[in-house]
Amino acid sequence: MAGLNRRGPLRWIALVLCGVLLAGVLAGLPLLSPPAKAQAQPEELRGVWLTANDMPVLRDRGRMQAAVDQLAELGFNRLYPVVWNGGFAYYPSRVSEARQLQDFTFRGLQGQDILAELISAGRNRGLKVIPWFEFGFMAPPESPLAQRHRSWLTQTRDGGLTSSSAAGRVVWLNPFRPEVQQLITDLVLEVVNDWGADGIQFDDHMSLPREFGYDPFTTALYRKDTGKDPPANPEDPAWVKWRADRITAFLERLAQAVRAARPGALISISPNYYDFAYKLQLQDWRQWVRRGIADELLVQIYRPDLDSYQPHLSRPEVQEARQRILTAIAVMSGQRNRPTPLSLMAQKLAANRARGLGVAFFYFESLWSLGPEPPTERIAGLAQMLGPRRQELGGPGVRGASAPPLPPPPP
Repeated sequence: MAGLNRRGPLRWIALVLCGVLLAGVLAGLPLLSPPAKAQAQPEELRGVWLTANDMPVLRDRGRMQAAVDQLAELGFNRLYPVVWNGGFAYYPSRVSEARQLQDFTFRGLQGQDILAELISAGRNRGLKVIPWFEFGFMAPPESPLAQRHRSWLTQTRDGGLTSSSAAGRVVWLNPFRPEVQQLITDLVLEVVNDWGADGIQFDDHMSLPREFGYDPFTTALYRKDTGKDPPANPEDPAWVKWRADRITAFLERLAQAVRAARPGALISISPNYYDFAYKLQLQDWRQWVRRGIADELLVQIYRPDLDSYQPHLSRPEVQEARQRILTAIAVMSGQRNRPTPLSLMAQKLAANRARGLGVAFFYFESLWSLGPEPPTERIAGLAQMLGPRRQELGGPGVRGASAPPLPPPPP
Protein backbone atom coordinates (compact mmCIF):
# COMPACT_ATOMS: atom_id res chain seq x y z
CA MET A 1 0.00 0.00 0.00
CA ALA A 2 2.86 2.43 0.76
CA GLY A 3 4.23 1.93 -2.80
CA LEU A 4 0.85 2.68 -4.29
CA ASN A 5 0.60 5.85 -2.26
CA ARG A 6 4.01 7.02 -3.53
CA ARG A 7 2.87 6.56 -7.17
CA GLY A 8 -0.43 8.32 -6.52
CA PRO A 9 0.87 11.93 -6.96
CA LEU A 10 2.61 10.95 -10.17
CA ARG A 11 -0.62 9.54 -11.57
CA TRP A 12 -2.46 12.69 -10.50
CA ILE A 13 0.10 14.91 -12.26
CA ALA A 14 -0.15 12.81 -15.42
CA LEU A 15 -3.93 13.08 -15.41
CA VAL A 16 -3.72 16.84 -15.00
CA LEU A 17 -1.27 17.15 -17.90
CA CYS A 18 -3.49 15.04 -20.13
CA GLY A 19 -6.41 17.23 -19.23
CA VAL A 20 -4.45 20.35 -20.13
CA LEU A 21 -3.41 18.88 -23.46
CA LEU A 22 -6.98 17.83 -24.25
CA ALA A 23 -8.27 21.26 -23.35
CA GLY A 24 -5.64 22.79 -25.64
CA VAL A 25 -6.82 20.65 -28.53
CA LEU A 26 -10.43 21.58 -27.94
CA ALA A 27 -9.53 25.24 -27.67
CA GLY A 28 -7.53 25.11 -30.91
CA LEU A 29 -4.15 25.75 -29.28
CA PRO A 30 -1.13 24.79 -31.38
CA LEU A 31 0.54 21.55 -30.39
CA LEU A 32 3.68 19.81 -31.51
CA SER A 33 2.98 17.90 -34.71
CA PRO A 34 4.97 15.55 -36.94
CA PRO A 35 7.08 17.22 -39.65
CA ALA A 36 5.16 18.17 -42.77
CA LYS A 37 5.58 15.72 -45.61
CA ALA A 38 7.94 17.12 -48.21
CA GLN A 39 6.33 17.85 -51.57
CA ALA A 40 7.64 15.61 -54.34
CA GLN A 41 9.86 17.47 -56.74
CA PRO A 42 10.42 16.48 -60.38
CA GLU A 43 13.70 15.01 -61.40
CA GLU A 44 16.22 17.42 -62.87
CA LEU A 45 16.40 16.85 -66.62
CA ARG A 46 19.93 15.80 -67.62
CA GLY A 47 20.09 14.91 -71.29
CA VAL A 48 22.52 14.43 -74.15
CA TRP A 49 22.01 14.21 -77.89
CA LEU A 50 23.44 11.29 -79.86
CA THR A 51 23.99 12.64 -83.36
CA ALA A 52 25.02 11.23 -86.72
CA ASN A 53 28.60 12.03 -85.64
CA ASP A 54 28.14 9.54 -82.81
CA MET A 55 27.25 6.64 -85.10
CA PRO A 56 30.70 4.98 -84.79
CA VAL A 57 29.85 4.50 -81.11
CA LEU A 58 26.18 3.61 -81.55
CA ARG A 59 26.78 1.11 -84.35
CA ASP A 60 29.21 -0.98 -82.32
CA ARG A 61 27.39 -3.05 -79.71
CA GLY A 62 30.19 -3.01 -77.14
CA ARG A 63 30.95 0.69 -77.47
CA MET A 64 27.27 1.55 -77.28
CA GLN A 65 26.79 -0.39 -74.06
CA ALA A 66 29.91 1.17 -72.55
CA ALA A 67 28.64 4.64 -73.48
CA VAL A 68 25.23 4.02 -71.88
CA ASP A 69 26.90 2.67 -68.74
CA GLN A 70 29.18 5.70 -68.54
CA LEU A 71 26.31 8.16 -68.99
CA ALA A 72 24.26 6.38 -66.34
CA GLU A 73 27.17 6.49 -63.90
CA LEU A 74 27.58 10.22 -64.54
CA GLY A 75 23.95 10.85 -63.64
CA PHE A 76 22.28 11.44 -67.01
CA ASN A 77 18.62 10.46 -67.35
CA ARG A 78 17.75 11.29 -70.99
CA LEU A 79 19.25 10.11 -74.29
CA TYR A 80 18.15 11.72 -77.55
CA PRO A 81 19.40 9.53 -80.43
CA VAL A 82 18.90 10.75 -83.99
CA VAL A 83 16.43 8.67 -86.01
CA TRP A 84 15.47 11.04 -88.85
CA ASN A 85 18.23 12.88 -90.67
CA GLY A 86 18.79 13.88 -94.28
CA GLY A 87 15.48 12.40 -95.39
CA PHE A 88 16.52 8.96 -94.11
CA ALA A 89 15.46 6.84 -91.14
CA TYR A 90 18.38 5.78 -88.94
CA TYR A 91 16.61 2.57 -87.94
CA PRO A 92 15.04 -0.33 -89.91
CA SER A 93 12.01 1.66 -91.05
CA ARG A 94 9.35 -0.17 -92.98
CA VAL A 95 7.62 3.17 -93.56
CA SER A 96 10.61 4.77 -95.25
CA GLU A 97 11.50 1.72 -97.32
CA ALA A 98 7.92 1.07 -98.43
CA ARG A 99 7.72 4.66 -99.68
CA GLN A 100 11.03 4.14 -101.52
CA LEU A 101 12.72 6.93 -99.58
CA GLN A 102 15.73 4.71 -98.98
CA ASP A 103 16.95 1.45 -100.45
CA PHE A 104 18.97 0.34 -97.43
CA THR A 105 18.30 -0.71 -93.86
CA PHE A 106 20.34 1.06 -91.22
CA ARG A 107 21.86 -1.48 -88.83
CA GLY A 108 24.85 -1.88 -86.53
CA LEU A 109 28.21 -3.40 -87.31
CA GLN A 110 27.10 -6.71 -85.81
CA GLY A 111 23.85 -6.62 -87.79
CA GLN A 112 21.86 -5.42 -84.81
CA ASP A 113 18.92 -3.04 -84.64
CA ILE A 114 20.69 -0.03 -83.11
CA LEU A 115 17.58 1.70 -81.84
CA ALA A 116 16.09 -1.41 -80.23
CA GLU A 117 19.32 -2.22 -78.41
CA LEU A 118 19.85 1.38 -77.30
CA ILE A 119 16.33 1.60 -75.86
CA SER A 120 16.84 -1.68 -74.03
CA ALA A 121 20.29 -0.69 -72.72
CA GLY A 122 19.04 2.71 -71.59
CA ARG A 123 16.01 1.28 -69.84
CA ASN A 124 18.15 -1.26 -68.01
CA ARG A 125 20.18 1.63 -66.59
CA GLY A 126 17.22 3.86 -65.79
CA LEU A 127 17.66 6.25 -68.73
CA LYS A 128 14.78 7.33 -70.92
CA VAL A 129 15.56 7.00 -74.63
CA ILE A 130 13.65 9.60 -76.64
CA PRO A 131 14.36 9.32 -80.40
CA TRP A 132 15.07 12.64 -82.05
CA PHE A 133 13.55 13.60 -85.42
CA GLU A 134 16.41 15.96 -86.19
CA PHE A 135 15.49 17.14 -89.69
CA GLY A 136 11.76 17.57 -89.10
CA PHE A 137 10.36 19.18 -92.27
CA MET A 138 13.86 19.81 -93.65
CA ALA A 139 15.59 17.65 -96.29
CA PRO A 140 18.64 17.81 -98.57
CA PRO A 141 17.72 18.81 -102.15
CA GLU A 142 19.34 15.65 -103.54
CA SER A 143 17.60 13.26 -101.12
CA PRO A 144 15.17 10.69 -102.57
CA LEU A 145 12.44 12.32 -100.49
CA ALA A 146 12.94 15.70 -102.15
CA GLN A 147 13.48 14.22 -105.60
CA ARG A 148 10.47 11.89 -105.54
CA HIS A 149 8.02 14.42 -104.12
CA ARG A 150 8.75 17.80 -105.63
CA SER A 151 5.14 18.86 -105.13
CA TRP A 152 5.58 18.43 -101.38
CA LEU A 153 8.15 21.24 -101.23
CA THR A 154 7.23 24.76 -100.32
CA GLN A 155 8.88 27.89 -101.72
CA THR A 156 9.71 31.53 -101.15
CA ARG A 157 7.85 34.40 -102.81
CA ASP A 158 10.35 34.50 -105.68
CA GLY A 159 10.05 30.75 -106.26
CA GLY A 160 13.18 29.71 -104.38
CA LEU A 161 13.23 26.21 -102.91
CA THR A 162 16.32 26.20 -100.72
CA SER A 163 17.70 27.94 -97.67
CA SER A 164 20.96 27.84 -95.75
CA SER A 165 21.22 25.78 -92.58
CA ALA A 166 23.82 24.13 -90.37
CA ALA A 167 23.43 21.14 -92.69
CA GLY A 168 24.11 23.22 -95.80
CA ARG A 169 21.54 23.99 -98.49
CA VAL A 170 18.20 22.37 -97.73
CA VAL A 171 14.64 22.27 -99.02
CA TRP A 172 11.52 22.37 -96.86
CA LEU A 173 8.64 19.94 -96.91
CA ASN A 174 5.37 21.84 -96.83
CA PRO A 175 4.07 21.34 -93.25
CA PHE A 176 0.54 22.28 -94.39
CA ARG A 177 0.18 19.46 -96.92
CA PRO A 178 -1.71 16.35 -95.70
CA GLU A 179 0.82 14.06 -97.43
CA VAL A 180 3.72 15.57 -95.52
CA GLN A 181 1.86 15.42 -92.23
CA GLN A 182 0.97 11.78 -92.89
CA LEU A 183 4.60 10.85 -93.59
CA ILE A 184 5.82 12.41 -90.35
CA THR A 185 2.95 10.83 -88.42
CA ASP A 186 3.64 7.37 -89.85
CA LEU A 187 7.34 7.58 -89.02
CA VAL A 188 6.72 8.82 -85.49
CA LEU A 189 4.08 6.21 -84.71
CA GLU A 190 6.32 3.51 -86.14
CA VAL A 191 9.04 4.41 -83.63
CA VAL A 192 6.58 4.69 -80.76
CA ASN A 193 4.61 1.53 -81.53
CA ASP A 194 7.21 -0.88 -82.90
CA TRP A 195 10.24 0.22 -80.89
CA GLY A 196 8.49 1.21 -77.68
CA ALA A 197 10.37 4.49 -77.37
CA ASP A 198 9.90 6.52 -74.20
CA GLY A 199 8.84 9.44 -76.35
CA ILE A 200 9.71 11.52 -79.39
CA GLN A 201 11.68 14.73 -79.72
CA PHE A 202 11.29 17.52 -82.28
CA ASP A 203 13.81 20.33 -82.54
CA ASP A 204 14.02 23.67 -84.34
CA HIS A 205 13.51 21.98 -87.72
CA MET A 206 9.92 20.98 -86.97
CA SER A 207 9.27 24.44 -88.32
CA LEU A 208 9.37 26.57 -91.44
CA PRO A 209 11.57 29.59 -92.20
CA ARG A 210 9.27 32.59 -92.44
CA GLU A 211 10.30 33.27 -96.06
CA PHE A 212 8.53 30.07 -97.13
CA GLY A 213 4.87 29.28 -97.69
CA TYR A 214 4.33 30.99 -101.05
CA ASP A 215 3.74 27.75 -102.98
CA PRO A 216 0.40 27.33 -104.81
CA PHE A 217 -1.03 24.88 -102.26
CA THR A 218 -0.41 27.14 -99.25
CA THR A 219 -1.47 30.26 -101.13
CA ALA A 220 -4.81 28.62 -101.99
CA LEU A 221 -5.26 27.46 -98.40
CA TYR A 222 -4.59 30.94 -97.03
CA ARG A 223 -6.95 32.50 -99.57
CA LYS A 224 -9.66 30.01 -98.57
CA ASP A 225 -9.25 30.89 -94.87
CA THR A 226 -8.91 34.65 -95.20
CA GLY A 227 -10.29 35.64 -98.59
CA LYS A 228 -7.02 37.26 -99.66
CA ASP A 229 -3.57 36.40 -100.94
CA PRO A 230 -0.62 36.00 -98.56
CA PRO A 231 1.10 39.33 -97.83
CA ALA A 232 4.19 40.10 -99.87
CA ASN A 233 6.04 40.75 -96.63
CA PRO A 234 6.90 37.38 -95.00
CA GLU A 235 7.17 39.19 -91.64
CA ASP A 236 3.53 40.34 -91.71
CA PRO A 237 2.19 39.47 -88.22
CA ALA A 238 -1.08 37.95 -89.42
CA TRP A 239 0.70 35.85 -92.06
CA VAL A 240 3.26 34.68 -89.48
CA LYS A 241 0.52 33.75 -87.03
CA TRP A 242 -1.58 31.90 -89.59
CA ARG A 243 1.34 29.66 -90.54
CA ALA A 244 2.51 29.19 -86.94
CA ASP A 245 -1.02 28.24 -85.86
CA ARG A 246 -1.22 25.64 -88.62
CA ILE A 247 2.04 24.03 -87.47
CA THR A 248 0.79 24.07 -83.87
CA ALA A 249 -2.45 22.37 -84.91
CA PHE A 250 -0.54 19.59 -86.66
CA LEU A 251 1.77 19.04 -83.71
CA GLU A 252 -1.22 18.86 -81.38
CA ARG A 253 -2.82 16.14 -83.50
CA LEU A 254 0.49 14.29 -83.68
CA ALA A 255 0.94 14.45 -79.90
CA GLN A 256 -2.56 13.09 -79.39
CA ALA A 257 -1.82 10.20 -81.76
CA VAL A 258 1.41 9.38 -79.90
CA ARG A 259 -0.30 9.38 -76.51
CA ALA A 260 -3.18 7.27 -77.80
CA ALA A 261 -0.71 4.73 -79.22
CA ARG A 262 1.54 4.66 -76.16
CA PRO A 263 0.17 6.27 -73.00
CA GLY A 264 2.97 7.81 -70.98
CA ALA A 265 5.18 8.49 -73.99
CA LEU A 266 6.80 11.93 -73.80
CA ILE A 267 6.61 14.72 -76.34
CA SER A 268 9.94 16.51 -76.06
CA ILE A 269 10.71 19.77 -77.88
CA SER A 270 14.05 21.52 -78.30
CA PRO A 271 13.49 24.84 -80.11
CA ASN A 272 15.50 28.04 -80.26
CA TYR A 273 14.70 30.90 -77.88
CA TYR A 274 11.15 32.07 -78.31
CA ASP A 275 11.47 35.37 -80.22
CA PHE A 276 13.71 33.70 -82.79
CA ALA A 277 11.63 30.51 -82.97
CA TYR A 278 8.32 32.29 -83.48
CA LYS A 279 9.29 35.22 -85.67
CA LEU A 280 11.85 33.49 -87.89
CA GLN A 281 10.82 29.82 -87.76
CA LEU A 282 7.03 30.00 -87.22
CA GLN A 283 7.41 27.84 -84.10
CA ASP A 284 5.03 29.04 -81.40
CA TRP A 285 6.43 26.76 -78.71
CA ARG A 286 4.96 28.86 -75.91
CA GLN A 287 1.54 27.72 -77.14
CA TRP A 288 2.84 24.15 -77.36
CA VAL A 289 3.57 24.36 -73.65
CA ARG A 290 0.33 26.14 -72.69
CA ARG A 291 -1.87 23.76 -74.67
CA GLY A 292 -0.28 20.66 -73.15
CA ILE A 293 1.31 19.49 -76.40
CA ALA A 294 4.82 19.27 -74.92
CA ASP A 295 5.86 17.25 -71.87
CA GLU A 296 9.37 18.67 -71.70
CA LEU A 297 11.18 21.68 -73.12
CA LEU A 298 14.88 22.07 -73.91
CA VAL A 299 15.69 25.54 -75.21
CA GLN A 300 18.79 25.73 -77.39
CA ILE A 301 21.05 28.50 -76.08
CA TYR A 302 24.43 27.84 -77.67
CA ARG A 303 26.31 30.92 -76.52
CA PRO A 304 30.14 31.14 -76.29
CA ASP A 305 30.20 32.89 -72.91
CA LEU A 306 28.20 33.20 -69.71
CA ASP A 307 27.24 36.87 -70.17
CA SER A 308 25.34 36.21 -73.40
CA TYR A 309 23.88 32.97 -72.02
CA GLN A 310 22.37 33.97 -68.69
CA PRO A 311 19.72 36.48 -69.82
CA HIS A 312 17.84 33.72 -71.65
CA LEU A 313 17.31 31.74 -68.45
CA SER A 314 15.05 34.34 -66.87
CA ARG A 315 12.84 34.94 -69.89
CA PRO A 316 9.13 34.91 -68.89
CA GLU A 317 8.22 32.12 -71.31
CA VAL A 318 11.04 29.91 -69.95
CA GLN A 319 10.02 30.45 -66.35
CA GLU A 320 6.37 29.93 -67.27
CA ALA A 321 7.25 26.62 -68.91
CA ARG A 322 9.22 25.59 -65.81
CA GLN A 323 6.03 25.85 -63.76
CA ARG A 324 4.21 23.48 -66.13
CA ILE A 325 6.65 20.87 -67.47
CA LEU A 326 10.25 19.69 -67.13
CA THR A 327 12.35 22.48 -68.60
CA ALA A 328 16.05 22.61 -69.42
CA ILE A 329 18.50 24.76 -71.32
CA ALA A 330 20.61 23.07 -73.97
CA VAL A 331 24.34 23.71 -73.67
CA MET A 332 26.97 23.31 -76.37
CA SER A 333 29.53 20.89 -74.95
CA GLY A 334 31.79 21.44 -77.93
CA GLN A 335 32.35 20.95 -81.63
CA ARG A 336 35.29 19.58 -83.57
CA ASN A 337 36.42 23.05 -84.59
CA ARG A 338 35.26 24.81 -81.41
CA PRO A 339 35.94 22.97 -78.13
CA THR A 340 34.13 24.09 -75.00
CA PRO A 341 36.08 24.36 -71.72
CA LEU A 342 34.78 22.25 -68.87
CA SER A 343 34.70 25.32 -66.62
CA LEU A 344 32.22 27.08 -68.92
CA MET A 345 29.96 24.01 -68.97
CA ALA A 346 30.02 23.97 -65.16
CA GLN A 347 29.17 27.68 -64.96
CA LYS A 348 26.21 27.25 -67.29
CA LEU A 349 24.91 24.25 -65.37
CA ALA A 350 25.15 26.20 -62.11
CA ALA A 351 23.28 29.12 -63.71
CA ASN A 352 20.56 26.72 -64.89
CA ARG A 353 20.12 25.23 -61.44
CA ALA A 354 19.93 28.65 -59.82
CA ARG A 355 16.77 29.20 -61.89
CA GLY A 356 15.28 25.75 -61.48
CA LEU A 357 16.28 24.51 -64.94
CA GLY A 358 17.79 21.24 -66.10
CA VAL A 359 20.48 20.79 -68.74
CA ALA A 360 21.04 18.95 -72.01
CA PHE A 361 24.38 18.75 -73.80
CA PHE A 362 24.95 18.89 -77.52
CA TYR A 363 26.43 16.41 -78.22
CA PHE A 364 27.75 13.04 -76.92
CA GLU A 365 31.14 12.95 -78.71
CA SER A 366 32.08 16.39 -77.40
CA LEU A 367 31.28 15.56 -73.77
CA TRP A 368 34.78 14.24 -73.20
CA SER A 369 36.41 13.47 -76.57
CA LEU A 370 36.61 16.92 -78.18
CA GLY A 371 37.33 19.18 -75.23
CA PRO A 372 40.47 21.15 -74.42
CA GLU A 373 40.99 18.97 -71.33
CA PRO A 374 41.94 15.26 -71.34
CA PRO A 375 38.94 12.88 -71.48
CA THR A 376 39.59 11.56 -67.96
CA GLU A 377 39.54 15.09 -66.58
CA ARG A 378 36.31 15.93 -68.38
CA ILE A 379 34.61 12.73 -67.19
CA ALA A 380 35.61 13.49 -63.61
CA GLY A 381 34.43 17.07 -64.02
CA LEU A 382 31.07 15.97 -65.39
CA ALA A 383 30.60 13.58 -62.47
CA GLN A 384 31.33 16.38 -60.04
CA MET A 385 29.10 18.99 -61.66
CA LEU A 386 26.14 16.67 -62.24
CA GLY A 387 26.18 14.85 -58.92
CA PRO A 388 24.13 11.71 -58.14
CA ARG A 389 20.91 11.21 -60.03
CA ARG A 390 17.66 11.38 -58.08
CA GLN A 391 14.77 9.05 -58.72
CA GLU A 392 12.04 10.52 -60.88
CA LEU A 393 9.29 11.47 -58.47
CA GLY A 394 6.68 12.99 -60.74
CA GLY A 395 4.73 15.74 -59.03
CA PRO A 396 2.92 18.90 -60.12
CA GLY A 397 3.49 20.05 -63.67
CA VAL A 398 5.19 16.83 -64.76
CA ARG A 399 3.50 14.45 -67.16
CA GLY A 400 4.52 11.11 -68.56
CA ALA A 401 6.56 9.89 -65.58
CA SER A 402 6.57 6.36 -66.88
CA ALA A 403 5.85 4.52 -70.09
CA PRO A 404 4.42 1.03 -70.66
CA PRO A 405 6.78 -1.95 -70.83
CA LEU A 406 9.07 -2.31 -73.83
CA PRO A 407 7.44 -4.31 -76.65
CA PRO A 408 9.36 -7.05 -78.44
CA PRO A 409 11.77 -5.68 -81.07
CA PRO A 410 10.39 -5.44 -84.61
CA PRO A 411 11.26 -8.26 -87.00
